[in-house]
This record gives sequence, C-alpha cells and structure tokens, in this order.
Amino acid sequence: MTRFSARLALLLLCLSGAFMFFAAPALSHEVRPAFLEVTQRSSGHFDVLWKQPSAGSLAVRLVPHISGGLLERHPSSVDTAPNFEIRTWRNIDAGKQGIDGRTIQIEGLSRTITDVLVVVTLANGDTEQDVLHPQNPSLTLHIEKTGLAVSAYITLGIEHILTGFDHLSFVLGLLLLVRNRVMLFKTITAFTIAHSITLAATTLHFITVQPALIESLVAFSILFVAVELVHLYQGREGLTVHFPWLIAFTFGLLHGSAFAGALAEIGLPPNDIPLSLLLFNVGVELGQLMFVACVVAVGWALTKLPRQLPDWTRWIAPYAIGSFSGFWFLERLHTALLS
Repeated sequence: MTRFSARLALLLLCLSGAFMFFAAPALSHEVRPAFLEVTQRSSGHFDVLWKQPSAGSLAVRLVPHISGGLLERHPSSVDTAPNFEIRTWRNIDAGKQGIDGRTIQIEGLSRTITDVLVVVTLANGDTEQDVLHPQNPSLTLHIEKTGLAVSAYITLGIEHILTGFDHLSFVLGLLLLVRNRVMLFKTITAFTIAHSITLAATTLHFITVQPALIESLVAFSILFVAVELVHLYQGREGLTVHFPWLIAFTFGLLHGSAFAGALAEIGLPPNDIPLSLLLFNVGVELGQLMFVACVVAVGWALTKLPRQLPDWTRWIAPYAIGSFSGFWFLERLHTALLS
C-alpha cells in the first residue's frame, strides 16, 4: 500500500461521509433532469410536453409556467413512465404575441438539485434550447434559428457524470487499483471507448436494454472492483490488477448503456439526435477527466502532510465502495425483478 493510495483512501472516507449525509436519496442518478418541450403547430398554436423525475408514485414538486398564463389550466393528458411523470398541454393559443418574449419559469426548481432542459421549436424551424438550474429557474425566450444548443448538452453530460456517484465510484476504484501511469491512461481510455460505443448504440436504438437490469449490473461492476481492491490489499492480485483495461472496457459497455438511459429520459431533439448525443458524450468525458484530475491532485497534496496515515486506512476505500455498491445492487436488482 503506497502512501499516495493511503491518502486517497482517506479522501474517499471524507467523500463517502459527505455523499451519505447530503445525498442519500440521490446516490445513484436519482437526480435526473426534467424536460420541457414547446412545439408550434402549423396552425400557430402550441403543444407543451413536461417530463419531471419521479420515484414510483412520488414526484419532485416542479411546476412549469409560461408568462401570460399559457399553462394555467389542466393538462390535456397525464401519463407515467419509469422514473418520470409526463404532462401534455395541446393546442395552446398564445395569441398574436406567440411564444417569443415570454418567460418560462419552473416553480420549485430553486429548492432542488436538478436541472431542466428547455427546447422550443417554432413552425418555421426557429429554435431555442437552454438549461435551467436551481439558481436560475427562469428564462425569457428570444427565439431565432440557432440550431442545437451546444453548451446545454455538454453541461448536461458534465453534470450527469459528476452527480453519478455510482459511476464515479467505479472510476475511483480503478484509480486505486492501477499504479502505473501508462496503464492508468490505457484503462481510462478503454473505459471511455466502451461506454461511448454503447451510449451511441443504445441511444440510436441499435441495441435495446432493460434500464433496471443495466443499472443493477453497473452496481455489480462497482462491487467487483471493490472486491478486487480487498484481494489486492490481502496480497492476492486478481484479474483487474493484471488487465485493468480489459475490465474497464467490459464494464464500460454497461455504464454506457446506463448513460444512454439517462439521456433518453431527458429527451432529444428529433432533428439533432447524433449531434446532441456527441455533445452529451463530450460532457461526460470532460466531467470524468475533471474528477480524475481532482482526485489525483488532492491525493498528491495529501502526501505532503507531515504525518503518514495509519495502516488501517487502506481498508477504507474497498469497504466504502463495496458498501455503497452492494446497497445499489440489491436495490436495483429488486427493481429489475419487479419490472
């Protein structure tokens, strides 16, 4: 056990405590973005689709508003989907003003830690796309033919990976298992290539997966890495230590399908699916690199402390990762079996 790894183990203990205290209900992508789509018909009237995260019969209280009271009526339909509640308003007459210049506001967003992707499309093809955040829960529409909002999907990708504590736990486990920098580069690259493949294939419907089953297998992959860490600290080098890139690639295929499930739930503009997919993936990679850089930087800084950590701290990492992933696995497997 190197001093660097021991410091990382202490870092994980602090992060684990913070995750459990502040984000227990959202430890595995329970913080999902909401989606508001406003589409103009050829007649000039509008349809509004609102998708908000839910868990069973429970839903985060988010209420969309469009200035002028356009949504201050009962929706035309209310439906439920796995992890989402869907409300639709059809054939809204926005008057001579139309939708341009109106303000969209999400009531309750400021009290959450989720985001809302907004997509507005006029009958002539002009569009506006943006992301609303808890600290900025409203926007005024100034629509012009802008095409895809590049920053919106990149931002969603970054936020998705940085709030996905299950995926980050897997990456952290790999960081602790791989000691060689060259091998670490190969391992991260293999993970990136793998989840990019299945992210694209699943989003473009080349393959079809059961989301609940995929999420449970993602949790199993993290548990597997935790067990490999225990074996390593006991002096038994397993398959992951000798071929970390192979394990990263294999399980990366599962993680990519999980990313795709989240992206599909958010919603994609029909005319820009390939580009939005690419931008979301770029955001995921940027977020992953940010996490790796932060862990390495903080770990290096901790090695400069005057006192060396006690030997027992090396067990913090595998047991913390294993505890979380074991809980996620059982919870998700139960969901998969019931679905």
